[in-house]
Amino acid sequence: MEIRKASKEDIKVVSRVYVDSWKNTYRGLVPDEYLDTLSYEEAETKWIAFLKNENEPFIFIASNDAGKMIGFASGQRIDEENFDGELYSLYLLKEARGLGIGRLLVSATAKHLIEKGIYSMMVWVMKQNKSGLGFYERMGGKEYTHRTSMFGGTTVEDVAYGWKDLSELCIE
Repeated sequence: MEIRKASKEDIKVVSRVYVDSWKNTYRGLVPDEYLDTLSYEEAETKWIAFLKNENEPFIFIASNDAGKMIGFASGQRIDEENFDGELYSLYLLKEARGLGIGRLLVSATAKHLIEKGIYSMMVWVMKQNKSGLGFYERMGGKEYTHRTSMFGGTTVEDVAYGWKDLSELCIE
């Protein structure tokens, strides 16, 4: 397996993993109608725009031994009262879950933020996504605030987890 920083040429496959992960992970948590409208083309536009924002955004991708991209994590600098970095997203294909790839992607994100002089990080997780909540708790994240989001006319509660010291997330 390989983890590397993504380039613009990777956006098409990042978009595929993003949409496929959403349709798999959030089925039953948000309306099916919303998930069914997700498209690779719209996701591509979203990720291109993300990489152009002024917050020093980045994406790390994980590929299996056959060279197929199986997951990615993205992050950026934020101006938030308690944290100066954000794990913006973490998505894995279904077959890649439970293999330690998420931990490696979070570690790559933490290392990159530290290199940029960012030493704390937060992530938003849909409260109904119990596996996501458990993952971040096992990674040592501490719950610190809540918000609501809207998907397809359905309001969901989000939980923010944070790490004050990113060095604890760095895997050698």
